[in-house]
Amino acid sequence: MLSETDSSCMSRPLDLVFIIDSSRSVRPSEFEKVKTFLADMVDTLDVGADATRVAVVNYASTVKTEFLLKDHFNKPDLKRAISRVEPLATGTMTGLAIKTAVSEAFTEQSGARPRPRNIAKVAIIVTDGRPQDQVEEVSAAARASGIEIYAVGVDRADMRSLQLMASIPLEDHVFYVETYGVIEKLTSKFRETLCGVDPCAMGHDCEHVCVNSNASYYCKCRNGYILNADKKTCSLKQVKVEVVEDPCKCEARLAFQKQTQATIQQLTAKIADVSKRIERLESTVGRG
Repeated sequence: MLSETDSSCMSRPLDLVFIIDSSRSVRPSEFEKVKTFLADMVDTLDVGADATRVAVVNYASTVKTEFLLKDHFNKPDLKRAISRVEPLATGTMTGLAIKTAVSEAFTEQSGARPRPRNIAKVAIIVTDGRPQDQVEEVSAAARASGIEIYAVGVDRADMRSLQLMASIPLEDHVFYVETYGVIEKLTSKFRETLCGVDPCAMGHDCEHVCVNSNASYYCKCRNGYILNADKKTCSLKQVKVEVVEDPCKCEARLAFQKQTQATIQQLTAKIADVSKRIERLESTVGRG
């Protein structure tokens, strides 16, 4: 079993629903291996109310929703709930199981996050037989509603049915194992597929801070800076200087008056000086 510290998926929260076949063809020992696979998958995920939520839909000729997305928000509780799941025996009503998952497990009332939250909705179907009902239309409707479907076939599973159920590209969404004894080997494959990578850790072009956002990232600036139009670089935040205006313009009027008075004084002094010069000239002419 994978260790939690080495394998937790931290970068992509999911609303994840396992749809598991427990028809008569699945022997009790094989069904236990399916439950071990589910428990190992839980170990690889970052489980929590704000991270990945998990539900299980069990089916044969009837369908039973074992627990909902809103029921368990930690790994120990989830694994105990998985351990309590019992096989239903007869029939393989895969289409009915998918329809039930859409109408019961993937609803907001059952714990699925609202569409604006942009949380990926994923269904993983595990079956070893050929469906006894139609799967093409119900699968297409589920995919159209935004659910990404992975189909895992074991032993006698019908490959054509798996392809009709799964999302595209099929090479990324259809898996086959020869026996239930090796199904656990798919755990690491699913971990790579569901978790993806940490975009910030893989390299980014943010000048200051890179923030993970689902399978992508966005840039932020440190305090005192603002993000530029390129959404990558940062500029120092400009400090706005508040200008207090004088509504009545009193200061401006006083300044104008002072300037006018000074000009008048200068002109008066010049006129007085000119007058004195004229007087001196006249007195000089008179003496001559």
